[in-house]
Amino acid sequence: MRAHYRAEGLAEADLAADPYEQFARWFKEAVAAGLHEPNAMVVSTVGPDGRPSSRTVLLKAFTGRGFVFYTNYTSRKGRELAENPRVSLLFPWHPLARQVIVNGTAERIGRDETAAYFRTRPHGSQLGAWASDQSAVIGSRDELERAYEELADRYPEGEQVPAPPHWGGYRVVAEEVEFWQGRLNRLHDRLRYASAEPGEGWRVERLAP
Repeated sequence: MRAHYRAEGLAEADLAADPYEQFARWFKEAVAAGLHEPNAMVVSTVGPDGRPSSRTVLLKAFTGRGFVFYTNYTSRKGRELAENPRVSLLFPWHPLARQVIVNGTAERIGRDETAAYFRTRPHGSQLGAWASDQSAVIGSRDELERAYEELADRYPEGEQVPAPPHWGGYRVVAEEVEFWQGRLNRLHDRLRYASAEPGEGWRVERLAP
């Protein structure tokens, strides 16, 4: 199986001054193109034994400060980030023959920011954050659904659900951000922003495909 990628590419002169602004441009184009969940990203972490693990998570915010997602802090990724905060994010925008790779460091966001976001989640998703001991082994699906129903009885629709203390956000502060544009004959464009010394901004490097 082989696809022929687009002819137009990505030139250094077309890049924004920093990777967050460039990401905003491409994200806007991904949304305009009608991609399904363009905020879906693969989050890769490394455990204390050196084994990597990956999963798809939804990006919930991005600014010049970093990329934000939410999870259970006791999940596998939460435990691994507690041991090693180095993380990689991958946005696979295949219909546009594009991908963005972010390498950086994850840090927990404040509880006020977490609580504010938690209040915007659908009621069912709020209950799910309490019902699921994410990544833990459970006996059956029935066990999970019973936990959810008990919470639904305790917090009926319309009643405020508090944010779980074991659940919250991470902000990934980028150290490198690569913008990958597919080109003909597999001569893809790969432009990477690399963080320079403090106060010196970003340098852009072109990588061979």
